Amino acid sequence: MQIREQLEMLVHEALEAAVADGSLPLESIPEVGLERPRDESNGDWASTVAMRCAKQAKMNPRAIAQAIVDHLPENQVVAAVEIAGPGFINFRLSDAVLQGVVREVREAAEDFGRGTVPEGERKINLEYVSANPTGPLHVGHGRWAALGDAMARVMRHAGYDVHEEFYVNDHGTQMDVFGNSVGVRYMQLLGHDAEMPEQCYGGSYVADIAQGIIDEEGNKYESMTDQERMEAFREYSYDQMLKLQNKTLSDFGTTFDCWFSERSLYVEDENGESPVSRSLKAMDEKGYVYEDQGATWFKSSALGDEKDRVLIKANGEMTYFMSDVAYHYDKMMRGFDHLINIWGADHHGYVKRCECMLEAWGWPGALEIVLGQLVNLYRDGEPVRMSKRTGEMVTMQELVDEVGVDATRYLLLSRSSDQPIDFDIEVAKKKDASNPVYYVQYAHARICSVLRRGVEAVDPALAEAAREGKASMADVAERIIPEGVDLSPLTHPTELALMRKMDDFGPLVALAARDRAPFRLTHYAQDLASLFHSFYTSCHIMSAPEEVRQARLALADATRIVLALALGLLGVSAPVHMVHTEAQADEDAAAQAAE
Repeated sequence: MQIREQLEMLVHEALEAAVADGSLPLESIPEVGLERPRDESNGDWASTVAMRCAKQAKMNPRAIAQAIVDHLPENQVVAAVEIAGPGFINFRLSDAVLQGVVREVREAAEDFGRGTVPEGERKINLEYVSANPTGPLHVGHGRWAALGDAMARVMRHAGYDVHEEFYVNDHGTQMDVFGNSVGVRYMQLLGHDAEMPEQCYGGSYVADIAQGIIDEEGNKYESMTDQERMEAFREYSYDQMLKLQNKTLSDFGTTFDCWFSERSLYVEDENGESPVSRSLKAMDEKGYVYEDQGATWFKSSALGDEKDRVLIKANGEMTYFMSDVAYHYDKMMRGFDHLINIWGADHHGYVKRCECMLEAWGWPGALEIVLGQLVNLYRDGEPVRMSKRTGEMVTMQELVDEVGVDATRYLLLSRSSDQPIDFDIEVAKKKDASNPVYYVQYAHARICSVLRRGVEAVDPALAEAAREGKASMADVAERIIPEGVDLSPLTHPTELALMRKMDDFGPLVALAARDRAPFRLTHYAQDLASLFHSFYTSCHIMSAPEEVRQARLALADATRIVLALALGLLGVSAPVHMVHTEAQADEDAAAQAAE
């Protein structure tokens, strides 16, 4: 149980006791409502419950606060309590309850902070990236890949059942345009005077695909009609591009439970029905479909949309929106309770009609849209508009190749999705404290170095195995930190600050999951790393007396666990070795020995 929960229970018991003996004339007991004081000198937690009870109790808030304090049961959680201002109740936690956080972290390990959610929103479909298979993924797709993957990780840790899905837009005229574009480049490469049509994909990757076809099969398609060539190249190019997108995302650490093909929505079963026809029928049965001037319409204006939307054009052609209708209906038919889509901000005008279609079927509120802003690329403060290699847009793969997966993910997750990201490539590549991901990873690697140094004297073979990656840091920590280690020596302000911060992890994960805001974990990880660096500077570990050393090693190990968890939920690695960490450890040890 989190410390906050323990404290809330104590205050609730105090309220019940005060009501029971007539000290507080309350008909109902309100939520305790704890919050962190802005000024740390006011304690660890504060409650405004006394002020919120004043009207109901018809008493002065300070008198209510005093009654609550007087009825607090005996406990080992609160070291001191004071009434401040108009009726704030400020609590200062005991060292013992904070020290218990270290033990809790080390016992729970990777399950620390894992939560559960109430029934009713248990099976979630999270759809993100969902790019057309007509070109490589760009930097914006990278942001959605990082966001969606981290969101899924955080939500799962908080107790949600999350299914990740990529919607492949492989139906419609854009696929024909893509196939035709490759066909024209193919003919040009074979020496024909063929002009690219006005509607085309003109990127250099199109010529690369065409050249690949020539390398594999020569001029086999030269004598075909334009239509035959387009159809052949459409399927070949689609397959190549989908494989490229899949590899780019997989290399980025983003994988999906399902790659859902838009084409499948139009495939009829043995009864002659398709997901499209079933979704349309279900909407019609609810009274939201009508015909006008030969076209089929969705009566979305009746549900709050600014106007009705065309589903099937007068010429029989399905609209893009019809595919979306069928796709979302299919999701619900697959048993999902809640749908989350991550879209770019340019889709803002599309949100309402999609919400309306879920409401039309009888699932109001089942669709949640997360809109995200763009990524602005910079290099040393100067805007980067084009790729140096191709003179076209910078692809996601190019950015990752230059910067690395960890730094790219971390920086793309460093701000709320509704804010644009200014991504400076050179800053992301730095190996110093100015780069936030390096700063956090260095703290983790530094702890691992300390643990390896600790085991060196008692088990050199284990230390060597750890250096070679053949033994885990958990194995090392278990070897040098006694079971039931005495944590009472952990009373230095920097030690207490670390323990307070670790206790915040579980509630933070729950809130980040609820608000779809994994970016909060980047700030948390930086704060925790900073607190560790302060502790490491202020408190000697290896040169301290044995009981103190063991307690501090346990604190360092707990910090390692939480740092690795925070990074892991972001999809970022927690390295056990980094450049300079061993050399720095030698310098630190020498300096502390000299003192």
